[in-house]
Amino acid sequence: MVPGFLYRKRFSELSEQDILALAISSEEDDARIYRSYAHSLRDNYPKSAAIFDDMAAEEDAHRAALIELHRKRFGDVIPMIRREHVSGYYARKPVWLIENLSLDRIRSEARGMEQAAEAFYLKAASRTEDASTRDLLGKLAAAEAGHDQKASELEQEYLGEDARSAEDQDAHRKFVLTWVQPGLAGLMDGSVSTLAPIFATAFATQDTHTTFLVGLAASVGAGISMGFTEAASDDGQLSGRGSPIKRGFASGIMTMVGGLGHALPYLITDFWTATIIAFIVVFVELWAIAWIQNKYMETPFLRAAFQVVFGGALVFAAGALIGGG
Repeated sequence: MVPGFLYRKRFSELSEQDILALAISSEEDDARIYRSYAHSLRDNYPKSAAIFDDMAAEEDAHRAALIELHRKRFGDVIPMIRREHVSGYYARKPVWLIENLSLDRIRSEARGMEQAAEAFYLKAASRTEDASTRDLLGKLAAAEAGHDQKASELEQEYLGEDARSAEDQDAHRKFVLTWVQPGLAGLMDGSVSTLAPIFATAFATQDTHTTFLVGLAASVGAGISMGFTEAASDDGQLSGRGSPIKRGFASGIMTMVGGLGHALPYLITDFWTATIIAFIVVFVELWAIAWIQNKYMETPFLRAAFQVVFGGALVFAAGALIGGG
């Protein structure tokens, strides 16, 4: 048995008092999560933060109704039972894992929370024989089911079309500046700048093992260099480009990926087989860069393709000529 799971109760083993206590603790957790969402959004998306403040207040009202029912039926002492104490009960992701999510992902997570809560209340209502308890649980299930409509009403109240559009555009801009732009720069640097040393080594030695080691060293070294450079060059406070750590990871990892793409084929021992596969990988990398530029940077595709392919061809030619000479 896995430690921690041995001592969990099955949902079917819970008493009606346990079910009420579980519902109370779950509403407390959900309200806390919504307030965490609101706190993380408040600076950049104040209108959306207000929506989550209101949703947290509604969860507080649910909790108050559940506590009042528990007081009438079982007294003031509420058993300590939480989601993690029940086998198979729906779980919430830790807030520290989701607090840096995009605005759309936070909205999606909130919808998932409400759907899971609705399913719990429906199941809990079917397990209770007390009329007042069953009635309240049924009402809470309906309330959770109606939260999508409630969220829409709150969006109309706080956001409106113009504010919603402005927040979505701002979220997209932050995503591009924090992740796409440094990642694209890294991918371009890794894919293009490592062409010369890798193919120069390949044609000079025709030794796949040596070529792979050179490609690995060039890719990892370039990734570390690009990552530190991106992180140290701008703290994001004035430029609005977001966390330097995030940008550093995006740039460094994509630089390494770009270089390793055409270094890995040289794990194949046959020189020409490895080189042909490396050619194909380079072609895919360059077209992927052009596609990303077109999709996220709004660069016309043909112009992006010409710039990337032409530049890559020049670097490759330089490496091949130097290696062949």
